[in-house]
Amino acid sequence: MPSHRARTLVALFVSLCLLTFALACGSSADDEKDAPEDASGGETEVATTAYTPSGNEGSIVGTINFSGAAPAPKPISMDQDPVCAQVGAGAVAEDIVVKGDKLENVFVYIKDGKAGDKNIANLSFAPSSQSVKLDQKGCHYVPHVLGIQAKQNIEVTNSDATSHNVNVDAAKNTKFNQGQPPGAAPITKQFARAETLIPVKCNQHPWMRAYIGVLNHPFFAVSGPEGKFEIKNVPPGTYTLVAWHEKYPQGQTMSVTVGAKESKESNFSFTAQQLTAELRGSILEVMPAIEFPMLGHH
Repeated sequence: MPSHRARTLVALFVSLCLLTFALACGSSADDEKDAPEDASGGETEVATTAYTPSGNEGSIVGTINFSGAAPAPKPISMDQDPVCAQVGAGAVAEDIVVKGDKLENVFVYIKDGKAGDKNIANLSFAPSSQSVKLDQKGCHYVPHVLGIQAKQNIEVTNSDATSHNVNVDAAKNTKFNQGQPPGAAPITKQFARAETLIPVKCNQHPWMRAYIGVLNHPFFAVSGPEGKFEIKNVPPGTYTLVAWHEKYPQGQTMSVTVGAKESKESNFSFTAQQLTAELRGSILEVMPAIEFPMLGHH
């Protein structure tokens, strides 16, 4: 017969295993729940009303400024592909594009807020019937950053005399990774739900990067070479405006109120420190070991 102490040890061991299992299951369940999100995330099913333009819509205009010493453009070597090497001589990375004190490729969008007395998340906006274009030209994605509405067509083309593959690494939408040789037909896809922002890469040419912002509404823009952007046809209301950059993905936010037929100016400013800071350590740090008392000791 097992001793009393042995039976106690076994019972404690089984209890500890069951507790660990319960905690693991609880964590998994919590992790897998779809948390409610804002109008840009669009994960939560909400009752929506089709928005009808009133004629009083305004716009949000602005400039993305840059302060500090701009980093020197990083040269790209395309020697692994003779076609790319020929068309891409002198190419540089597009992760930080500064002209003077203005910043390009910043995705600016309405995150949430109210159009009049209605939450923008409770309004539906029919996607445009026009396709958004993403080209592969000069062994770069053009444009580098773009916006699209959920359920609007995106058309990916290859203008190069070499093969690419379009690897869309979506988190909330269906991923796809599709090869596209020279002269191939455009790849036409849709994104079912909002997601900001989806990275795109070409596995054959690792320097190629693009980012796609998918929203449930059309209120977004991308800053151009002079840092300027314009979001058109905005219903009068008060909103949270976000400026996203790939080197500062947490983004900057501000509240903006747009009056009837008003062109409201809202400017953002990024610093060299924000865009060039390196992450401190790894995302996951080693947890300290949990010490348990030795069983059977008094």
